[in-house]
Amino acid sequence: MTRKLIRNGVIVTAADTYKGDILIENGVITAIGLDLPAAGAEIIDASGCYVFPGGVDPHTHLDMPFGGTVTVDDFESGTIAAAFGGTTTVIDFCLTSKGEPLGKAVDIWHAKSRDKAVIDYGFHLMVSELSDAVLEELPQMIENEGITSLKVFMAYKNTFQADDGTLFKTLQMAKQEGALVMVHAENGDVIEYLVEQALEAGQTDPIYHALTRPPELEGEATGRAIYLTELTGAQLYVVHVTCAEAALKIAEARKKGLRIYGETCPQYLVLDQSYLEKPDFEGAKYVWSPPLREAWNQEVLWSALASGGLQTLGSDQCSFNFKGQKELGRGDFSKIPNGGPTIEDRFTLLYSEGVEKGRLTLNQFVDIVSTTSAKLFGLFPRKGTIAVGSDADIVLFDPSVTRTLSAETHHMKVDYSAFEGMEVKGEPVSVLSRGEFVIRDKRFVGQAGRGQYLRRSRFGESAASPAAAQPSGSVS
Repeated sequence: MTRKLIRNGVIVTAADTYKGDILIENGVITAIGLDLPAAGAEIIDASGCYVFPGGVDPHTHLDMPFGGTVTVDDFESGTIAAAFGGTTTVIDFCLTSKGEPLGKAVDIWHAKSRDKAVIDYGFHLMVSELSDAVLEELPQMIENEGITSLKVFMAYKNTFQADDGTLFKTLQMAKQEGALVMVHAENGDVIEYLVEQALEAGQTDPIYHALTRPPELEGEATGRAIYLTELTGAQLYVVHVTCAEAALKIAEARKKGLRIYGETCPQYLVLDQSYLEKPDFEGAKYVWSPPLREAWNQEVLWSALASGGLQTLGSDQCSFNFKGQKELGRGDFSKIPNGGPTIEDRFTLLYSEGVEKGRLTLNQFVDIVSTTSAKLFGLFPRKGTIAVGSDADIVLFDPSVTRTLSAETHHMKVDYSAFEGMEVKGEPVSVLSRGEFVIRDKRFVGQAGRGQYLRRSRFGESAASPAAAQPSGSVS
């Protein structure tokens, strides 16, 4: 039996903040209290640190093909970076192909992650069509693989985009099978037309990526997905919300009691559309979808997180090198691979910009960065909290450190930082996954392949699931 005892820290969960000891045995928390007996246990001194549950990142793209290239961070480098950043669980997206069995995509993603991940992980499953074969296979994926969340793209016409009929049928099946439907909410048909118009007019610089994907098209698609969800009685999770138009649609739906949930990402909280105007094609570094918005949207998103109008923070990690990958779009912004490196900084940015600046409480921080994602995606209470019986996924976080984010010090393979030069407060010092150190005193001590694949519960099965509660939240 392996035993560890964490002492002298301040334990913070979504509900409580208190001083206490945590006893870990064989990777699981077995006792929490004061002055717990230390016999036979390795003592971990957490003096001066908050003791947080490990972060749950519900939105990553590791080793993902896109736009004729592949993300530079795979399941090894990506999960190492996640761990350095305080995240102990990631949920990645299996991308499917029309006409191919769903199981083929899942097998491909198992092969990508096996023997590489250093922390635990699960999968979402993309749905691009609902043929008879897919309708027959999908319940098997939910039951046998524990993939209980389904992703539908409303954008990326001619590649990922599904039609409204497919979205509607997916929502119907999700209602029946206990799955959570996730949408990338942008009007892909109109975006395609605006992109064609811009290129015909010789508008090729990165800024036109944002200007051809206006926030109105995100708000429209969000509202459309919500109406279809209400019609089916299902549940919906809107990924990477960027703007007031979409946030307001979600808040309105939640006031009606609908099971609608919203995620934003750190980049939308601290960066804005002007970054795409950087000279010498530097703006390409900030091309992702939906795009960065005008800066005033940031406070709308912060307000929504604080009030419960938005519930989670995903990284949308999707890293392409500036040199050789982002540069594929020189002279044509539509060919810039979409995505950015965010997995390592998600946790600290929410703490530094949220808690330290008085926008969020400590408990709200934990709820947003860990607990609600664990609940929504069928992992709670194994993940997302510090409680007896939970996995010992724990972060010792020093709130006194001031540091500067930079590509020179991050642990991703990508050749730039989206947050270069930004000063932040706080840093994960040590990170445990199922009771074993992955990061110890800011050094990687984990092992590739130790991360376990997580089969997840169906939506609403947990007694603590948000599905059992009356949704609330507003945006000001």
